Amino acid sequence: MFDLDHFISDCKAALKETAPQNAVREAVERVVSEPGSLIQRLGEPADAGIQKIYCEDDLTILNVAWAPWMTLVPHNHRMWAVIGIYTGREDNIFWRRIPGAPEGKLEAAGAKALSEKDAVVLGPDIIHSVTNPIPRTTGAIHVYGGDFFRISRSEWDSETLREQPYDADRLRHRFEEANKRAKIS
Repeated sequence: MFDLDHFISDCKAALKETAPQNAVREAVERVVSEPGSLIQRLGEPADAGIQKIYCEDDLTILNVAWAPWMTLVPHNHRMWAVIGIYTGREDNIFWRRIPGAPEGKLEAAGAKALSEKDAVVLGPDIIHSVTNPIPRTTGAIHVYGGDFFRISRSEWDSETLREQPYDADRLRHRFEEANKRAKIS
């Protein structure tokens, strides 16, 4: 059975390692390798949303649920992150700034599909967008090397790919809209 306190302790201990994000990835790989155990403890993700599991200055752990066909605009974290999928799928498009382009405009630079039991490290400079490409909710554990809620970040307009300040209310609205669309389908 997934032991939440033990997982938090493992992630906190990993911060003392030379490469903490790799040690956290190993901890996340362990927990997503048994998705049924995670679902028993956290519940089957039904609605899109972000559940805070743990948050301090040096570490944030979230349970993130993506609604069917939900897409999140390009954004950065400005800290390393480890993402582990315990149910469903998450497609990431990685972006890079176009040198000399106005307003931090982006271009696509790669992609990675994550399925159940996959875990990946994202570096502190990564810009990515996320899509749940399947007709059911995706559940993921996200671990960040800092306070995810207090750092100033950016997001990029989905049409113009121009940089703008990250807005928590706009993000909350995206999750609410995705839940409404999922209930209609």
